[in-house]
Amino acid sequence: MARPSNRDRVLDAYETLLVEGAGATVTLDAVAEAAAVSKGGLLYHFPSKEALVDGVCDRLRERAAADVARLRAAPEGPVAYWVRTATSDAVSGIGRTYQAVLGLAGTGRPAARAVIAEVERGWTAALEELIADPVVARVVRLVGDGLYLEGLTGLPGAGDDAALVQLLESLARR
Repeated sequence: MARPSNRDRVLDAYETLLVEGAGATVTLDAVAEAAAVSKGGLLYHFPSKEALVDGVCDRLRERAAADVARLRAAPEGPVAYWVRTATSDAVSGIGRTYQAVLGLAGTGRPAARAVIAEVERGWTAALEELIADPVVARVVRLVGDGLYLEGLTGLPGAGDDAALVQLLESLARR
């Protein structure tokens, strides 16, 4: 596996600091140290804290677009894909990026709020295109959101996602 670029290491470090609770107090020095790059190396990719915020927002936008493409092409169908990825991606990949940007949105950053709304609209639109009933599509999305939060917070789930998928798919077929 290829070593991540310095840019990706910086974004990974920034996400980690945000997710671990540093929030709006994260400094560029702390990000550089956590990424094991010089401050000059960080500033080469992200010349300001706002550029770093924009970078993690762009990362979420890119990861969400790729996720929508996978959702549309999922051989198991949109319901099973949505449930499976909601529970498997909560603490890594797109789930971690989402959590970091959600934290930034909670600190009042307009760019973060805008990208959260944008990616949610993308997922919603895809589900509504793939599931004929818009109410059922919304229920599927909301169930996935709940499963994501369950995984994120470590709440013990029922562990029977197959039964949940079966129920949601039966609603979608009505």
